[in-house]
Amino acid sequence: MNLSLFIARRYFLSKRKKNFINIISILSMVGVAFSTAALVIVLSVFNGLEGLLSELYNSFDPEIKVEAALGKSFVREETLIAKIKALKNVQIVTEVIEDYGYLRYRDADMIVMMKGVSDNFIDQHRLDDHIVEGELKLHDSLGSYASIGQGVQYALSISVKDAIYPLQVFYIKNAKSGQIDPSKLYSLRSVQPGAVFSIEKNINENYILLPIDFVRDLMNYENKLTSLEVKAAAGTDISKVKVSIQNLLGNKFVVMTNNEQHKDLFRLVKMEKLFTFMSLTILIIVASMNIFFSLMMLAIDKKKDIAVLSAVGANASLIKNIFLTEGALIAFTGAALGLFLGATICWAQDQFGLVGMGMENAIVSAYPVEMRSMDFVSVSLVIVTITFLISFYPARLAARSFSTEQL
Repeated sequence: MNLSLFIARRYFLSKRKKNFINIISILSMVGVAFSTAALVIVLSVFNGLEGLLSELYNSFDPEIKVEAALGKSFVREETLIAKIKALKNVQIVTEVIEDYGYLRYRDADMIVMMKGVSDNFIDQHRLDDHIVEGELKLHDSLGSYASIGQGVQYALSISVKDAIYPLQVFYIKNAKSGQIDPSKLYSLRSVQPGAVFSIEKNINENYILLPIDFVRDLMNYENKLTSLEVKAAAGTDISKVKVSIQNLLGNKFVVMTNNEQHKDLFRLVKMEKLFTFMSLTILIIVASMNIFFSLMMLAIDKKKDIAVLSAVGANASLIKNIFLTEGALIAFTGAALGLFLGATICWAQDQFGLVGMGMENAIVSAYPVEMRSMDFVSVSLVIVTITFLISFYPARLAARSFSTEQL
């Protein structure tokens, strides 16, 4: 066994007497343990929230979205769509027309975002687990159907079981100067409500899903689209598929993954995670200050031991390493306990939902958690760095005391 480690371990595990130094060391260990556990738990919660947001938005928004680099829409080209479909690992390409519309049901009305999709949208199965009422469909022998967000349903008191009252969808046209006839200012089509979906509050309260032919006819969009939604084959690296599509389309189109479609939201989550990490790191530093005072007093208390070591031929480097190792033993023991405690609490939260969201109609009943190995590595590196910096001065003081003893 390394001599500095052997001596430091003897100091650390000594049961001869429990003096003030021992108490400070124990408090240091406990402080580091709880600070480390708190850091692991909070980082895991942020990971869980990020994963939850990604899962929710993947349900409604596509894995890959293609939009025009300039302008709101682009001309639909069958050959271009065929080339995208022919790319490796591209499974489904859905055509989309999306714009604001005005929705009326009986005596209630509101502004919504219309999303017209081609029939193969159903084959993507993105909404299958989010239908709370009715049946997800775009057409049948009786006509066209709309799928509406649950918030829209509540706002307009829509019944998907009552076929007597259709949904009236208005689209406001670009009015020409001198236009007098009000009927020329908008177009109107009717559709039956077929299903209600519930994903996330903002989506539920604003979106209505419609057949693309219905929206094209309503908006008089002829041969134009606002976007293409691409589903990749299962297990595929989405970023590689994105690059393949971007290379095919060139700079006239913008190709985005799901995270890039919501980059501001995910950037905000990452920033909050970073600032939380920094704040709790400061808490670990404060907890580690006890290690500093413990080592300082230990260096003073062990002057006789240092003199004995000097007499038997020890050098200044050995003395310095003993105190650095002592600090590492205190910090790493506390960190190991903290990592274990944090991982245990995260596991229990994931399995049993110990802490609920505390909100009615929440998307999930309990705070989501997701443990990642990089978080454990980051926390460990922070503790190693702090421990070295905290222990360096007391170790140098002990080595200086050793030099004095030699003189």
